[in-house]
Amino acid sequence: MAGSSGLLIPLVAGIIGLGVLAQVLAARLQVPSIIFYLLVGVIIGQPGLGIVGRGTFGNALPGIVGLAVAIIVFEGAYHLRFERIREAPAATFRLVTLGAAIALVGTATAVYFAFDSPAVTWKLAFLIGALLVATGPTVITPILKVVPVRDRVATALETEGIVNDVTAAIIAVVVFETLNPAAESDGLLVAFAERLGIGLLVGLVVAGALYYALRFVDLSPGDAPRNARLLTLAGALVAYAAANSLATEAGVAAVATAGMALGNSDHPYEADIESFKGDITLLVLSFVFIALAAQLSLQSLIDVGVAGLVVVLAVALVIRPLLVFVSTVGDRFTRPEKLFISFVGPRGIIPASVATLFAVELQNEATVLREEAAELSGAEAARLTAEAGALSSQADILLGTVFLVIFATAMLEGGLARTIAEKLDVIPMRVIIVGGGKVGRSLATRLEDRGENVVIIEENESIVERARNDGFTVEIGDGTDTDVLRSAGAENAKTVVAATGDDDANLLVSQLASSKFDVERIIARANNPDNVEAFEDLGVRTISSAMATAWAIDNQIERPAIAHWMTDVGRVGDVQEVEVKNPALIGKPVREVGPMLPEACLIALVSGNGHTDAEVPTADYVLQEGDMVTLLGRRESVRDGMELVAEE
Repeated sequence: MAGSSGLLIPLVAGIIGLGVLAQVLAARLQVPSIIFYLLVGVIIGQPGLGIVGRGTFGNALPGIVGLAVAIIVFEGAYHLRFERIREAPAATFRLVTLGAAIALVGTATAVYFAFDSPAVTWKLAFLIGALLVATGPTVITPILKVVPVRDRVATALETEGIVNDVTAAIIAVVVFETLNPAAESDGLLVAFAERLGIGLLVGLVVAGALYYALRFVDLSPGDAPRNARLLTLAGALVAYAAANSLATEAGVAAVATAGMALGNSDHPYEADIESFKGDITLLVLSFVFIALAAQLSLQSLIDVGVAGLVVVLAVALVIRPLLVFVSTVGDRFTRPEKLFISFVGPRGIIPASVATLFAVELQNEATVLREEAAELSGAEAARLTAEAGALSSQADILLGTVFLVIFATAMLEGGLARTIAEKLDVIPMRVIIVGGGKVGRSLATRLEDRGENVVIIEENESIVERARNDGFTVEIGDGTDTDVLRSAGAENAKTVVAATGDDDANLLVSQLASSKFDVERIIARANNPDNVEAFEDLGVRTISSAMATAWAIDNQIERPAIAHWMTDVGRVGDVQEVEVKNPALIGKPVREVGPMLPEACLIALVSGNGHTDAEVPTADYVLQEGDMVTLLGRRESVRDGMELVAEE
């Protein structure tokens, strides 16, 4: 077995290497990396290969998994911003409360009635149900990276994943204490409240200490960013260890609380911490998922048989849609968005790790009972042997069912998420910028700040690297190539901007976008002002560098206040144009529509739909379908107003 000390280091290095390769392959194929982690783990864990087994890591596996979970959960919570939760506060709250309750009870019921076995008691059913409440950032985040849905959809899924990771872990531990003969239970509600309370308290204390250190302590002039990263990592581990030492699985609540609190505070080195923790998370995630999957034999999946498949179908096709539609009733989500959220519910690291550890504990207890039975005879020996057999059966059913659901949901929902999103039309239309130079990247920064789904096309390797380092999605290739435009999403683009330094290339891009993809809005950059007239004669909206510079200088001279208010990145004000589609607004005068708009948002102009020029509407102007209205106001209010006006 590979667990000898001489082979353990190369084994760990090999698992991490396989994990990195899986991550690269997943990114290339645009599917969640968990699919490849699980496949690699199951393959190297098969008994015939002798690479990894249940005794490979000895008693160290629970500790390794725990610290890895601490890093993963902290990183996911750190990225969850309170302002984003406001996109759909009611639905998000219901998803993590009412939705979680439906998932727990529904899954437990499905497990209990699907298995025709005396080993499956209500306690075991609720244990499996508790574990399968969790979706988690480890599976949701990779999906959202390849499926750029609207903020309200992404926020609901991310928040559900973070919060349910915590509640699922704690509920599972509490239920397990009632199932395991070797454990002592203090009562379900008391045990849950105790662990959650300890986690919240420890998490807030650690977050406060980290904030103070990052904000007010000199972390050394030369190495402050590095020290900030290391300090944050150490804080996450300390929060987990401290809370877990007080109550089992309280550490998950502690790191989630610490990550969320610190991530939403105003502190230095935020970008450094985000990038560092993201890289660390990928490494530990790859190792832990592969190591846990290696503990599972294919026979365990086969043994749960038809009953396990029934549970998978119930979880994915009945329980998940039910809890989503109940949780989002009366909210701003469209029906396609609800269907997409219903489809995306893959299970992640918490069910995998906790189920594995529980199964090991049950098997260990079964071994103890068998040893005791061997020393006895008669009815008592038979009773202990029967109990040991029941515990072993429960461990196998627990592990097999949980991992079968993880495999099925991760592979099907993760692998098909983009296809389903495209079929349901929940991916916002793209803005494609051909040319990733200074002009293209500056424009992309502003558009992404506005919430647009931006893709840059660039063929220069150094510029591609720079744009990707800045966080942009970049398609490598020649923007004048039809296949490259199609790969970048031109068929689902509302705007194509030709922003290269070559006017001939910009003209060709514009013509392809119009003739091949029928893009609604095409704008070209004219590097030579003399080419503007020729471009516009061909029907291409064109802006020359000279014109843009003159406009910018004129704005600074004549209207500096509004220029800064609406054009600076990170601005508080915004001006946006949107087409009127909402039936509730069509046919109403502006005087009635105004109070329906969000506070600090007003209609400044009306254009299109027969208007030769934009005009300032009077209070009696009646909005018609197809009118283009220009909304002016506070940034958040304008965004909400755009959704209201364009809602169909």
